[in-house]
Amino acid sequence: MFKVLFLLFIVVPIVEIALLIQVSDVIGGFATIALVIATAILGAKLVKQQGLGAYSNVQRQMASGQLPGQDLFTGLCVIIAGVFLMTPGIMTDALGFMLLTPVIRQKIAKTLIEQASVKMQSSAQGNMFGQGFGQQQPHQDTQAPFQEQKFDPFERKAPQSESQSNTTIEGEYQRKD
Repeated sequence: MFKVLFLLFIVVPIVEIALLIQVSDVIGGFATIALVIATAILGAKLVKQQGLGAYSNVQRQMASGQLPGQDLFTGLCVIIAGVFLMTPGIMTDALGFMLLTPVIRQKIAKTLIEQASVKMQSSAQGNMFGQGFGQQQPHQDTQAPFQEQKFDPFERKAPQSESQSNTTIEGEYQRKD
């Protein structure tokens, strides 16, 4: 954790200052300041536009009974991009604009899903609930206890019909002490 905070609060500002100095040597001081202000304004408009679009998609999918995984990830990327774009600097602006690009967001999501599935598979091979260290109980089923399953949280699924949905039993609960 210390390394991450060190990177964020010490290394990134030093790199940003160095880049701003180099850019100001090429295009001039006032032009560099104008560039930083223009990217902040443009970034704010793009973040607002894409953020509202992701928000409306999340609401629409939730209203239709679907899990809005991809649009929630889009919203998270847009928020992070907004923070990067509001931070003065060239490197953070480049990272912010990259996060606003749908193709890059999809590649990041794909990478995160692959890493999560690897972690889930490796943890599934460890101890199960109720088993101690090295105590393996025989598995009577013909299938392996953990089969590799592909899980895509961003997969869009059609809402279930009444006949396919689970039965809900309604009633009242009264606590008696």
